Amino acid sequence: MENPVSEIPRVIRLLTQSTPATQRATVEQYFTPSASFTHPFCRTGSFEGSRWLIWCIYRWYKIMSPRIDLDIDGIAFDEKNLTLYVNIHQVFRIWIIPFFNAPVSLVTVLKLVRYPALPPQPSYSTSINPNDTQNGSLDKASSSDKPLFFIQSQNDLYQVNEFFKFFSQFGILSGLLLLWQFVATAFCILGAAIFWPVSWVEQNVIGGNSQKSIGDAVKG
Repeated sequence: MENPVSEIPRVIRLLTQSTPATQRATVEQYFTPSASFTHPFCRTGSFEGSRWLIWCIYRWYKIMSPRIDLDIDGIAFDEKNLTLYVNIHQVFRIWIIPFFNAPVSLVTVLKLVRYPALPPQPSYSTSINPNDTQNGSLDKASSSDKPLFFIQSQNDLYQVNEFFKFFSQFGILSGLLLLWQFVATAFCILGAAIFWPVSWVEQNVIGGNSQKSIGDAVKG
């Protein structure tokens, strides 16, 4: 990718909504050979050739849910640390389970590496179906002599209530979790009220984290 912010939506759609051949070509082109993938359900680790495992994960993902409704809500690029944050919401369906659908939101964290030129290309090659993308073929990047960004790791982050949607139809578990979260908030309020002397000591004697420890305060 020459411009990660503008190009990553297309890459994500190719990974999740394209034909098997285009899906594999996308993994081969945009991930490094030692790229890693982390998800609440699975992880690959990072080693030479681990990119093949990422392709298998995306292939199984598409087999389970042949039609993915997906939208990208926001993108942020930390250029200093070469980290891309993508806010996504999708509707995941399992074709073998009638009426099952899981509308979930997640943040995908992509660690990138920058190459001054293309790294060695994989031996695998395939023709690209132009119907898989509205922005042209995958071969665009291979003709560029500009520095390019490649994905070194992908980490999919879900809130617990979003994760539960994969297990529970009609939001039953998510509803129970939501109730528990409100109960936990009530305990926080109760704890803050009961232990207010601890806050008073921190404010008036210790002075916060950076001033001195409780031991120092006791010693005077």
